[in-house]
Amino acid sequence: MKQTLALTVLLAAICYPLQAQETSSPTPPLAASAAVSPTALPAASAAPGAPDEATLYALGVSMAKGLSSLDLTPSEAASIMKGVGDGLAGKAGAVDIEAARPKIKALAEARASVRLEKEKARGRAFREEAAKAKDAAVWPSGLVYTKIKAGSGDSPGASDTVKVHYRGTLADGSEFDSSDKRHEPASFGVNNVIRCWTEGLQKMKAGGKARLVCPPEIAYGDRGAPPSIPPGATLVFDVELLEVVKATPSKALKTTPAKPAAKP
Repeated sequence: MKQTLALTVLLAAICYPLQAQETSSPTPPLAASAAVSPTALPAASAAPGAPDEATLYALGVSMAKGLSSLDLTPSEAASIMKGVGDGLAGKAGAVDIEAARPKIKALAEARASVRLEKEKARGRAFREEAAKAKDAAVWPSGLVYTKIKAGSGDSPGASDTVKVHYRGTLADGSEFDSSDKRHEPASFGVNNVIRCWTEGLQKMKAGGKARLVCPPEIAYGDRGAPPSIPPGATLVFDVELLEVVKATPSKALKTTPAKPAAKP
């Protein structure tokens, strides 16, 4: 029983981190994660120390999310559920977890690779359509920049700080972050965000609005930023540049001329 249950937990433990690896890209506050409002759970009525039904259900949902990257067919999911049921009932028999571990890892990696290529293909098609929009320009980096409203203020430099309102969506239109929902603009250094933003912001002027369609190569790459941004995702940001705070030049260091050496 413990072995089969451990196998199920092992699946979740292997698959979910493949999605949730920390990105090495510079992470702006806007794209690090999407705020998710948890569904209110009913008050626990079980005896002290015993898990309530809602908690157990949440555990099952959490495990399902961990397995979601496998894109399981109904029959494959049924096999896993059968293993869980048999394990809990003590009918699983002998399961060699160590022998299964390499196969589980290979399965997770193969399915993740398929998902990655599908996401990249979806993104390429989306960017091709975005490039056809009026006023759209495709930059050498792959960024599709579309001016929505011309600004009249300063353009930021890489070392400046900006204040913006933005909305971030995936190619399928699902929103993963928005400053409007937090009821306050975001502020950050232009060179402290993903490359797509660093490039796009310097094209804008204060008071202007633009749409940035970012290929994964200048966003979060093949790792993504789970759980909100899948690996290989093309991202869309509608950005309003509210303010540019110019960097303060560093004061030149004052040096004292060296005294000539004493003559012998």
